[in-house]
Amino acid sequence: MHFFAGCFSTQIMPEHYRPITSSLRSRLLILTIIFVMGISGLIYPTSIAAFRQDYLETRLENAQIAALALEAAPGNTVSPDLEQRLLNQSGVIAIIMRREDKSLLLGFDVMPEEVEETFDLRNPSLGTLIVDAFRTLDTGGNRAIRVVGDPMVPGTRMLEITMDESDLFEALKNYSNNVLVLSVITSLFTGILVYLALHWLLVRPMRRVKDRIVSFRQRPEAVQRPAKNTRRPDEIGLVERELVRMQEELRQALHQKSNLAALGEAVAKINHDLRNILATAQLASDSLQRVDHPGVQKITRRLVNSVSRAVALCESTIRHGKADTPTPEKEWTSLQAIVVDVAMSLGLLDSADFDFICDVPDDMEVLADAEQLHRVLLNLCRNAHEVQGDSGEISVVATKDPDGTVHISVSDKGPGIPEQIRPSLFKAFFSASAGGTGLGLATARDIVLAHGGQIGLKETGPEGTSFMICIPGEEDLGGK
Repeated sequence: MHFFAGCFSTQIMPEHYRPITSSLRSRLLILTIIFVMGISGLIYPTSIAAFRQDYLETRLENAQIAALALEAAPGNTVSPDLEQRLLNQSGVIAIIMRREDKSLLLGFDVMPEEVEETFDLRNPSLGTLIVDAFRTLDTGGNRAIRVVGDPMVPGTRMLEITMDESDLFEALKNYSNNVLVLSVITSLFTGILVYLALHWLLVRPMRRVKDRIVSFRQRPEAVQRPAKNTRRPDEIGLVERELVRMQEELRQALHQKSNLAALGEAVAKINHDLRNILATAQLASDSLQRVDHPGVQKITRRLVNSVSRAVALCESTIRHGKADTPTPEKEWTSLQAIVVDVAMSLGLLDSADFDFICDVPDDMEVLADAEQLHRVLLNLCRNAHEVQGDSGEISVVATKDPDGTVHISVSDKGPGIPEQIRPSLFKAFFSASAGGTGLGLATARDIVLAHGGQIGLKETGPEGTSFMICIPGEEDLGGK
């Protein structure tokens, strides 16, 4: 009872099997976050450089407005209080604006004695802006800097401001923090969206494929639940459909194999008993042959032929069912001798009504197992003899290529092979003639293939049938 309970348990997945989908989903999410953060890291240097440039250009614009207010005042002078208010409003320490005919100064009295660095924004390069931005973050905003920029007011030659870098440092620091937070939020949001999309488009169908594979591996011959109909035109849909089709075909093949194995076992038992019965019948028919009566002799001849044919069928069935087909023991042998021996075995050399033509050169040799090649030619010639009756013609013609390949043609003058049975000629247990075992051509094919050669139907029709055998020579087998 425990065994059957285990066989029909619904838990088909082993406990140690960890689904790949969970790790795959987490990896997708992590990789998406890493990629977005990496892209943000690549964009960050240019973004802070642009932010710093905009910040300084804004200070330059405010400084120009303050300088214009100074120019509009009587005598180009203002009170110290208004001057300080203009400087505070501009966010600078001092302003110098040089016109064509004069220079306007604000904060000249409070200008620091030492300016640590000067920045020219009139024609900056991207690399310079990036380096200056990181230097601002590195110094911590503890410097007094001078900035020179392009004036917007016509008739102005130069605009210069002096400012404390602390406000710029704080602005850059806040901007960097905002970029970091925005990158994290964007990464998480993008990662979740990509995760959901990939989970729906890839992970879910892959999980279905995985479940079907694991279930099929556990119980390949069991009928699985109907697969979800997928009409996806992409590769995933094609894989799902082909997997279902392949599993169904394989399941049917395994089921058929089991049935054939059971049938083969039953046939072997029946064949064993049938051979014993036929042995008794053969002994009885041998006794009947000794009866000197014309009618008995005629019936006995037919009985002996039928019993012999039945015994041959049993022996051929057993030989065909063996998995270990003997390996050909190849040696150079005379092909003409084999063909003549076949004709003598069938009683065709001395037949007055049957013509046997052997067009094989006396010195032609073939590299093959003589006994097995004899079986192949005997089967083909016997079939040709049976389809023609007591009178007819069999022709065996052999040629040899320069590379050593021997071509053997076995032809007859029979009625030909019907078209509907030609594709099944070399299948086991298929017989093109009444009373045949159906194993002769299948055995001949196996023997020729074991020699590395080929056998096939060359031509057939009302004028006769011709089979072609090709046996490779020494050069095709790699030499001696």
